[in-house]
Amino acid sequence: MLEPSGFAKMTKRTTLFIRIVEGKNLPVKDMTATIWKTLSPFWGEEYNVHLPPTFHTLSFHVLDEDSLSRDDVIGKVSITKEVLATKPQGFDGWMSLTEVDPDEEVQGEIHLQISIQTRRLRCHVFEARDLARKDRNGASDPFVRVRYNGKTHESTVVKRSCYPRWNESFEFELDESLCENTLSVEVWDWDLVSRNDFLGKVMFNISKLHSVQQEEGWFRLDPDKSKSSEYEGNLGSLRLQLRLRDERVLPSSHYRPLTELLCQAVSTNLNGNQPDLLMLIDETTTAESRQEVATNLVKLFLGHGLAKEFLDVLFKLELEKTSESNTLFRSNSLASKSMESFLKVAGMQYLHRVLGPTVNRVFDEKKYVELDPSKVEIKEAGCTGLHRIQTEAEVIQQSTQHLQSYLTELLHSIVKSVSHCPPLLRMAFRQLCERVQERFPEREYRKVKFIAVTSFLCLRFFSPAIMSPKLFHLREKHPDARTSRTLLLLAKAVQSIGNLDTLAVRSKEPWMGPLQPAIQQGIAQLKEFITQLISFEDKEELGEERLSLQPAGTLKEGFLFLHKTRDKCMLMASPFKKYHVTLRSNILSYAKTPNSKKSSFVSLQKVRAVEKVEEKSFGSSHVMQIIWSEEMEQIEILYLQCKSVNELNQWLSALRKSCIHNTETLNSYHPGVFKGDRWSCCHQKEKTGSFELQV
Repeated sequence: MLEPSGFAKMTKRTTLFIRIVEGKNLPVKDMTATIWKTLSPFWGEEYNVHLPPTFHTLSFHVLDEDSLSRDDVIGKVSITKEVLATKPQGFDGWMSLTEVDPDEEVQGEIHLQISIQTRRLRCHVFEARDLARKDRNGASDPFVRVRYNGKTHESTVVKRSCYPRWNESFEFELDESLCENTLSVEVWDWDLVSRNDFLGKVMFNISKLHSVQQEEGWFRLDPDKSKSSEYEGNLGSLRLQLRLRDERVLPSSHYRPLTELLCQAVSTNLNGNQPDLLMLIDETTTAESRQEVATNLVKLFLGHGLAKEFLDVLFKLELEKTSESNTLFRSNSLASKSMESFLKVAGMQYLHRVLGPTVNRVFDEKKYVELDPSKVEIKEAGCTGLHRIQTEAEVIQQSTQHLQSYLTELLHSIVKSVSHCPPLLRMAFRQLCERVQERFPEREYRKVKFIAVTSFLCLRFFSPAIMSPKLFHLREKHPDARTSRTLLLLAKAVQSIGNLDTLAVRSKEPWMGPLQPAIQQGIAQLKEFITQLISFEDKEELGEERLSLQPAGTLKEGFLFLHKTRDKCMLMASPFKKYHVTLRSNILSYAKTPNSKKSSFVSLQKVRAVEKVEEKSFGSSHVMQIIWSEEMEQIEILYLQCKSVNELNQWLSALRKSCIHNTETLNSYHPGVFKGDRWSCCHQKEKTGSFELQV
């Protein structure tokens, strides 16, 4: 039986940081060219993945997306846990893609008991876990094939499960005269139409089994023998940055002394004293770990309501070390990384509101846009109505009109967004302006406070999101080549406006000249916007109740798939339905639409536990359960399914923080579901609402 994280003595967590950088020299897969085709792609995507401590190998598959048929598999790269463990500082390099052999794509373990009983060889197959998903439904239909001495037995097929349970026995007549005295236990995915898919196997040497008579346990499934590849070295390469870390997470009380020291360091600064601890962290943090340190510190101080004060300390430390105003906050210092993380945590909804409409319009219109004469493709800009090819000048003129339209719409959205900007962001930006003005009070530096704000808001927030909308969750997929170029040029224009200097851009990239009037006008608009953004008298003017990360007291919201059951009743075949979920300080509500008048509620004061659900319960690793009790101690459960592990962790964190002061929390709970006549986690048949079973 697992315990809620707040009551666990210690939790071991294996975390893998992944940055998929780029690929090169990939083979041609498409028969016809497409506008997004590239053989040297750049992704730049980052993930933090929590892995089971028992994992063995990590594989990355590169696919060629096809809209009309199944995606083509180009190749894969694999790296073992042992290799990652020998590189504590992380791995960063190119790895050659190898051919994907279906018989090598195995994972998971099988629970077996092999025994010898009076010239009989007996194999008892209990269950398997974490099998590969071979079918389109996201699961497999596994069965076991046991081979010995030319004879074969097969188990029943368990439909749609990566965690099958067979509990079947197979017997063979023992033949000690065999030279190859081997028992083979294979797991296969049954298919009605096509051939069965191989899921892995375990081999046993029966001669060695004689000494112990019986062997039982979980055995890792191994791939079949690898075959030689005709494409060896011809499938291109993939650049990866990986860092594996095993962590032991203790109860929160163990971290309280450090937390108190950090909060005290911020409070010391408020009293006019030097924040020695934060100075030490600032001076000793390495470039490689600075982003991670900044992100964790921002989250910690946000949780304690001291984010603004923490950033103020870093602003002062950075300004003390800066003598040139034109280099202010341009390096990857702890202050810059912390402010960048703060914007991503506290301002993501604001970013979506400001950039979303324009970015979506660029994706939908797919206009050909190019200002650089050396990159203009005349054939892409044909005028079929006039039966002629456009000139280079005409292409640039038309591109300028498109970009001016996008830029005008975006600037209008920014200028009108003052009231939608989270108060916490506005307070941080005003604080930044005040510190910069104190450091550079001379008249010739009157523009520096605006540049300090735009260096974060435009150069580190708006522009990166425009260039890579998927990384900021503005779009589900990366743009094609044409859309990507349009977004890049639009981001360059926003950067130019953020620099508040049109002359520098004109000398560096003179082909951006046609946009200079729009950029010059944008600079004036941006200055006026910043003036309004930081203009308020005090907290009361912003509204004390609005000083949360999201407006109107909303802590988190979004569409999730939900299923509610009372007393762990039997689950339906497809129990999840899409709802808009809103988390506020005291309740969790969900309805069909964001503006629906009919909503259901869960009082957070009555929540007993908020935890993940085992993957085998629903065939998804992104499900969590909220357990609460209504009248007469009746237990109710709400299951929430998220789209990704990052979204799941965000909801878990937000809910746990909201319920941190609840007193009637559970000491134990079932991590599975009561389905059919038994629990999926422990296979016990007794259904109880107390959750005090020891599993």
